Amino acid sequence: MADTFQAPRGTRDILAPESERWHVLVARFAHAARQAGYRPVIPPMFEDLAVFQRVGESTDVVRKEMFLLEARDGDARQALRPEQTASVCRMFAQHRPATPWKVFYSGSNFRYERPQKGRYRQFDQVGAEVLGTDDPDVDVEIIALAWRFFEQIGLRQVSLQLNSLGDGEGRANYLASLREYFGVHVGALSAQSRETLSINPLRVLDSKRPEDGEIVAGAPRMVDHLSPQDRAHFDGVRAGLDALHIPYELTPRLVRGLDYYTRTTFEFASAALDAAQNAVGGGGRYDGLVADLGGPGVAGVGFALGVDRILLACDAEETFGPPPSAVDVFVVSTVAGTDALELTAELRAAGIGADRAFDSRSMKSQMKAADRSGARLALIVGSQELESGNVMLRPLRADTHQQLVPRVEVVARVRAALDATES
Repeated sequence: MADTFQAPRGTRDILAPESERWHVLVARFAHAARQAGYRPVIPPMFEDLAVFQRVGESTDVVRKEMFLLEARDGDARQALRPEQTASVCRMFAQHRPATPWKVFYSGSNFRYERPQKGRYRQFDQVGAEVLGTDDPDVDVEIIALAWRFFEQIGLRQVSLQLNSLGDGEGRANYLASLREYFGVHVGALSAQSRETLSINPLRVLDSKRPEDGEIVAGAPRMVDHLSPQDRAHFDGVRAGLDALHIPYELTPRLVRGLDYYTRTTFEFASAALDAAQNAVGGGGRYDGLVADLGGPGVAGVGFALGVDRILLACDAEETFGPPPSAVDVFVVSTVAGTDALELTAELRAAGIGADRAFDSRSMKSQMKAADRSGARLALIVGSQELESGNVMLRPLRADTHQQLVPRVEVVARVRAALDATES
């Protein structure tokens, strides 16, 4: 008996109609991004391991979750991408496009973590990045792009959390203050946070472990340590969001899960999802990342949105359901020959979605298939229709009568019938 294989742990098969909804969601995001002047990029699925190590040595993404690849020729190790911002910055460092460089992407990422609802080891994101300017209006534009996209797909329970992590001297002073504070309470921290503290105290703020909660809540706030320049930048972001009437909540402990963020940091959360897994996306500034990857010292800002979480939020809000069938007409033939083949091809060439049955099935079986297809019309070819040079046009979703139409007029009559069902 042959082995029965299943999808690997942490992955899943996505079948229609969910797969169709998935593709429509990605297409809707691409349309929104292109309307704002962003152009698509397609990063490699894997990179030199060092590219992703720039994400941050203190992050779980780098320390525990990357899928490592060993080349057969013994070359340096590579890794499946755990996120795409680092790849986009590597692309900029390599190709040096004109700035501001406004791009968007979609595709799978890979992290070796415990699978749970809305979180998989292979997961898809859509995202956008702008490199080459530190104008706070660009931060606002990036946030607004994601915010309007959520609105366009019908989500109404998404909130925006906002913070600034500062940069330069102000950030250095804040890190020193954090180390001093957590050093006083180090004995009460979780073992994981004590380990993280020695690498990057900011990561301790991201801890969701119960034993760290009270200590983290009392930690110093970055907003109290911002330099005049960083405060002016953050004020500019807030003023822009206010001007666009995008509500936000100041969240002083928000640091996100990656080390490269500077200045503006933000996260989108859905109140329709469980609190522990309610993030549907986020991002921020990463002004030093391109330089860390061998490129010029250009600023950058962007976000990534999780497709799985977004669709779960859509389910919870009962919005953005599966798209209607792309098949408008189903061809049913009970005669031998190429009539069904030719009719289907003719309709498709005319831009009309069409499908048919195979294997010389019975009329009853073919009509059931027509109903399952979602088609609005059936074109039926039997022996009588074939002899008279006609085709029977039968509505499947409307309470109207079937009619014989001349074979030579099929495309025109089908168009008219489809238009009538839409009115």
